[in-house]
Amino acid sequence: MRSRSSRSTGRSRRPTPAPRGVDVYLFPAVIGGGLGDIEEVLAGARELARAGFPIRLYRRAGRPLPRWVDGPWDWPPIERCRSIRPRAAAAMTLSPDWGVSAAPGRAVRFGRAGPWAEESADVERAYGTASTIHVSLGEFARTLTASGETRERLREGGVPSRELKIRLARARAMGEVDVFRDAFVRFRAFARPNVVHVFASFRPHPAFVREFPNAVETGPLWPSRHVPARKRRDSRSREWVWYASPASAETIAPAVVEGLAQSEPPVHLFVRTARPWPSVRSDERVSVATDPMGAAAWRRRFSRAELRIVTGSRTLLEALELGGPFLYFNGVLGIGPARRRHRPEKVDALLDLARSRGVSSDLLRDLRDFAQGRRVSEVVARAAARRDGWARFPRRLGFRGFAPPYDDAGRFLVSIARALSDRPTGAAQIVADARAGRPL
Repeated sequence: MRSRSSRSTGRSRRPTPAPRGVDVYLFPAVIGGGLGDIEEVLAGARELARAGFPIRLYRRAGRPLPRWVDGPWDWPPIERCRSIRPRAAAAMTLSPDWGVSAAPGRAVRFGRAGPWAEESADVERAYGTASTIHVSLGEFARTLTASGETRERLREGGVPSRELKIRLARARAMGEVDVFRDAFVRFRAFARPNVVHVFASFRPHPAFVREFPNAVETGPLWPSRHVPARKRRDSRSREWVWYASPASAETIAPAVVEGLAQSEPPVHLFVRTARPWPSVRSDERVSVATDPMGAAAWRRRFSRAELRIVTGSRTLLEALELGGPFLYFNGVLGIGPARRRHRPEKVDALLDLARSRGVSSDLLRDLRDFAQGRRVSEVVARAAARRDGWARFPRRLGFRGFAPPYDDAGRFLVSIARALSDRPTGAAQIVADARAGRPL
C-alpha cells in the first residue's frame, strides 16, 4: 500500500538522476530517548528519494511499528509493505545504530534483539548478504574516544570537575575504559562486514577513527527540507520559535520571557513542547503548544522565525542550514553548584568551529552561557536587540575537513547506494572502501 506521505518541500542541492537498481528499506526507531533518531533516518531517506531510489517501510504482518514511528513526520515518498518483493538486485537499509536497532539477539548480557531485527534479517535473506548494505547512523557529533566517553559518563553522573581527572585515572586502572571500548564495538556490530557505520560531525576527529577504525566519519546529514521564508513587509511583526524538548527547558523559560519583555518591536515567542508548562502562561507575547504539530505547519513557522531556540542535533542542523541567529539549549542536570549540561558535545563542537572561523568572542560567550542555562535573560535581551556580535551573526560557518563524498552525509549515502547499484554483489568491498575513506 502506498503511503499518503508527500514529497519533502525542501529544495534539492543536487540534480535528480534516473532511478537506480537498489531497494531502500527504512528502520526508524528512537535509540537515545530523542525523536531526532527518527528524523535522521528520514533525512537520509529524503536524499536517497531525490536521487531516484525507491523507499520502503517494511514491517512484518502482525508486528506494530516501534513507538513514535507513525507520527506526523516529514516522510519521503514511501511504499509501506508487509512482505518483501525485490524489484532490484540489491538492498540498502537505513537505521539509527544498526547494532542496537536492527541486529539479531545475542546470548550475552544486554543482547536483546533490536526492534527491527526480524525485518533486517528478512531483507538480508531476500537479497543475500553480498547484496545488502546496512547503513547505521551514529549519534551526530558524538565521536568521543573510550576515555572521552568514560569522562562524560562521570561528569553527567555528578562528579565535580576538580575530581574528574583522578576519577578517570581510577576508571582506566580498573578496566572500565576497556570494558566500554569492547562493548561499543560489540553492540554497534563493528565487526559485521556489510554494515557501514556513519558518524556525522562538523569536523573530523582522528583519535576516534584510530580507536574505532571501522567507523566512517562524514560531514553533517543536512535536513534539506526548509525553504528560507521571504522577508515580511511588516517589519514590526517578529517571532521566535523554541523547540523545547528537554524536560529542564521549563526551568529557564521564565528568564527567556523576561529577556524578551522589553524588546521593541515586541517579539512573540512560540514554544513547541511535549508537556504543559505551569510556570509560563500563553498570552499575546507567548504561545506554548503541546499538541502534535504537522510537519508542513512546523516547517513554515520554523523557516520564517527571526530567531530559533533549538536542541539536540536535528533542529540545530536545521537552524544552521537556514542561516540566521539561533540559541541552543539541550537541557541541564542537577541544581545549584552541581548543575551541569546534558550532552554538550554538539554545541561544544560547533563553538570550536565558530571560534576557528573568527566569530566574535561576545557572541561565543552568549551561545555558551545560554547552553549552560546561565545569563539567560541577558543573552535573550542582547539577541533580540542585535547587540554587538548578534548584529553580525554568521550566515555560514564553512564546514571543511572531509573529502567528497564524505563531506556531506546525504551525498555519502547516495554514493553508497550508487556503488551498490553498479556492483550488486559487492556489499562487503563497498563497505571496506568506505571504512578506508577510498572513492566509492
